[in-house]
Amino acid sequence: MELNEFLAEWHNDNPRILVHTSGSTGKPKPLMVEKRRMLNSARITCDFLGLKPGDTALLCMPLDYIAGKMMVVRSLQRDLRLTTVRPSSHPLADETLPHFTFAAMVPMQVYNTLKVPCERERLMHIRHLIIGGGAISDELAQMIKPLPNAVWSTYGMTETLSHIALRRLNGPDASLWYTPFDSVQVQLTDEGCLVIDAPQVTPHPIITNDIAEIVTTPHTRFRIKGRKDNVICSGGIKIQIEEVEDLLRPHLSRPFFLTKKKDEKFGEIVVMLTEDEQVNKVENICKQVLPRYFAPKEYIYVNKLPMTETGKPRRKI
Repeated sequence: MELNEFLAEWHNDNPRILVHTSGSTGKPKPLMVEKRRMLNSARITCDFLGLKPGDTALLCMPLDYIAGKMMVVRSLQRDLRLTTVRPSSHPLADETLPHFTFAAMVPMQVYNTLKVPCERERLMHIRHLIIGGGAISDELAQMIKPLPNAVWSTYGMTETLSHIALRRLNGPDASLWYTPFDSVQVQLTDEGCLVIDAPQVTPHPIITNDIAEIVTTPHTRFRIKGRKDNVICSGGIKIQIEEVEDLLRPHLSRPFFLTKKKDEKFGEIVVMLTEDEQVNKVENICKQVLPRYFAPKEYIYVNKLPMTETGKPRRKI
């Protein structure tokens, strides 16, 4: 979708607008959402970050998904000066780009940008950079820590019209815990999944598939431990995919992710997809690093890991 197409849809008489989920856990789903709630979400973020009319913003994400649409809506709501660039893995490659007050990127864009000195310099001049659409790897987190600007990880989804909580990735306030916006309440289901009550952006509480932990002192915060649908029940052992990936990440140099498949003996087994052609080496590392019941039972070499358009692992095989 081009910007003029989105603006025409935004300014028509329909009080709702069509958005699609990212498709990270299945086929993308269409949703009709209220424009007034998108404006509420935009206002909440702009207030939290202290954005003012005339501040500059960068749109470098596809307008087919909520993250890109919300960057435009924030600019409209707060009268920001919006610059658009074609979505790519190097959004700051153009040396004529100005300094920005505000930008949003996916982890892959930030990682690639920080690898190029001149692009890294431009990123450092973005006063507030929010990162969403995927996990922040340990390597990327270390690259972000010394940056002088404010870099945030977002938590949210299409159904919450982008994010409902932020956490700092650098500076003295850096944390693994997300702080929900003041208008947002969170709790857990009996299974430990996060429930979001954000009446300004969604009419009903949302029960997520994210397994979380909540603390209430000195204020309410939460951290995500993994997704419910990423739990593998193998031979009676519950294995959280994200926790195993975190254990492996310091030891594997090539991209990988874990998934699962049905198995007659164990019920489900752990399967690894890896871009490392030396599959035997990867298997030996896994057996050395992981508890025996965490180690994948199958290893599959792929030339390129299957990912969604927003950069999330497409785990279904």
